Amino acid sequence: MNPINLSQSTTQIMPVNHPNDLPAVLTALSLEKRRPTLVLVGGASKLSPGDFEKVETLFLKVLAPLAQELGLAVVDGGTDAGIMRLIGQARKTIGGTFPLIGVAPLGLVNLPNQPALSGDSAPLEEHHTHCLLIPGDQWGDESPWIATVASTLASGLPSTAILINGGEVTWKDAQSNVEVKRKVVVVDGSGRTADILADAIAGYEVSDQRARPLVDSGFLNSLDLNQSVEHLTAQIRQFFTT
Repeated sequence: MNPINLSQSTTQIMPVNHPNDLPAVLTALSLEKRRPTLVLVGGASKLSPGDFEKVETLFLKVLAPLAQELGLAVVDGGTDAGIMRLIGQARKTIGGTFPLIGVAPLGLVNLPNQPALSGDSAPLEEHHTHCLLIPGDQWGDESPWIATVASTLASGLPSTAILINGGEVTWKDAQSNVEVKRKVVVVDGSGRTADILADAIAGYEVSDQRARPLVDSGFLNSLDLNQSVEHLTAQIRQFFTT
């Protein structure tokens, strides 16, 4: 079992066919050491310029520095879009060395020097250290895999998901993390799915009935995007140090 060797990519890319194969795959990628793990789900669409700047600051001033400070592994969808691009760029900007692991459907990834497999496919984000290519050809096929990869990496150490903005797939991401009993921190003020869930957490009536069972699970918390960098950092840190 060897990583895919692509001359123009610094990301170690490995296919994985079954969740039972994950320990061996992570070992082959030198990721066998268990680490506290941060999961990033959601998106960055339909934000005003001001709100996008706040989300960008969250990655650059809070999430990437915390991952570096606490030695976290970070797991996301791995493609060059939205929050995955933001965490990749933030890691590069701060000179981060923490593992940044993408998990994406094999049928939807544009690999360097290889033809696209689908009109919906996307390239990988170049600053990710690793990418696991899982079976699938629909966006959302990766959701349960992201949750399982994070659990395997953490192996009992703290792990938390941060949910930012997001569309339809983000509902599946939230459910997948709740099913493995992972705390999901919803970033209120980041838009779309995150704001619907934040309203439900606050007790407001919401039109999307998918919110209520997620909130009733007890695994959702909310975080106000408009708080200071220092306050956001302190709030997120506590999920990994208590």
